[in-house]
Amino acid sequence: MGDQAILDFLARQLSGESGEPLYRRLEDAIKQAIATAQLKRNAVIPSERTLCDALGISRVTVRKAIDGLVSDGLLDRRQGAKTVVSSRLEKSLATMTSFSEDMRSRGLEPGCVWISREISRPSPAEMMALGISGSEKVVRLRRLRTADDTPIAIEIATLPARFVPDPQAVKESLYEYLEATGALPVRALQRMQAKPATDEERQLLATPDDTSLLVMERRCFLADGQIVEFTQTKYRGDVYDFVIELMR
Repeated sequence: MGDQAILDFLARQLSGESGEPLYRRLEDAIKQAIATAQLKRNAVIPSERTLCDALGISRVTVRKAIDGLVSDGLLDRRQGAKTVVSSRLEKSLATMTSFSEDMRSRGLEPGCVWISREISRPSPAEMMALGISGSEKVVRLRRLRTADDTPIAIEIATLPARFVPDPQAVKESLYEYLEATGALPVRALQRMQAKPATDEERQLLATPDDTSLLVMERRCFLADGQIVEFTQTKYRGDVYDFVIELMR
């Protein structure tokens, strides 16, 4: 989207009466532009002078709004006096959402590259995580997750085979498949840790040699308490942030 279209969008967002300070309203308008993909990752936003002239607001107000968004990690300042939409992605730990839902909520197109799909006996760790015996078969889905064709994470989902009799039937979104078959989980337990990436993981994710991964393990439950899924997702630490809202 060109500068004029962005400026028109921001002007519409700022129109009308509001008790909020003007810099807050501009922050919210730019956030909305990012959330609705009017401004995409790494897009250069209009200069401060251009924003001042087009929106009829002071340089101090514009700078304060941009400073706030840089502090929040939504914008990055680059050399050459350019300000761009951050390439980092945020994942809230307060809600149980799929990778596809997370990406679409940010105006990004989710995708996957299948690495393997198989039916096999569970490993001891999978038996413990899923609460099953060694005689029960599992479906193991391994894929590279992308956002706008950029590699973001490696995901290994393991499910009792009774929930996914045919691994080939799962397309882009596992949760869409589970919802269609009446096995969508309603709650989950998660644990997270940081680990260095292996050579294979760095190659798949196209990351620098010193990149660490944020590893999320999730056990998902049906309403009746059955464990439907055990997933290990390895996110690129250089582009992904996890966010927790705390209340008192």
